[in-house]
Amino acid sequence: MHVNGKKTAVSGLLMAVSVLLIILSGLIETNTLFLLAAAAFCTGIIVREYDWKTGTAFFAGCLLLGVLLAPQKLYCITFAMMGIYVLGTEGLYRLVQSKTALWTGKFLIFNVMYLPALFFFPKLLFAGKIPGKFLLLFAAAGQAAMYLYDKAYEYFLIHMWEKFRVKLFGTK
Repeated sequence: MHVNGKKTAVSGLLMAVSVLLIILSGLIETNTLFLLAAAAFCTGIIVREYDWKTGTAFFAGCLLLGVLLAPQKLYCITFAMMGIYVLGTEGLYRLVQSKTALWTGKFLIFNVMYLPALFFFPKLLFAGKIPGKFLLLFAAAGQAAMYLYDKAYEYFLIHMWEKFRVKLFGTK
């Protein structure tokens, strides 16, 4: 049985960072979405460094540990949605060639998760009662938020991770 030590070590360290970010999101309430997004970005790092299958296993491990250790269990749902978006985006990136198909797929992945949560389970997203008019506004705002999340993810992987990667691995 062959075990890739470097792959295991990097994955383990990133899983620890990811789970720590999930836990901190429940403790530092003002930065919840930022910390959960950063935790989900770790899944993208593993997918880019190794492969989609390893990234999926990494994400499942992070989610399981997050549910076991995080003080705010509902934040794990948000992390799961962000992580699924990252996995879906990375899968699309490998499958499709055109930018139009890539963006169409990204919006489909996001909306398959976001719109049912918004319209059928608004209590997961908001405290209190939300009038129907505002749900449409939140649906539109969610599209803008998805676009910003995607751009932040791309920037993180292309600019920040690549610089850190060179220092960590010594190669591009």
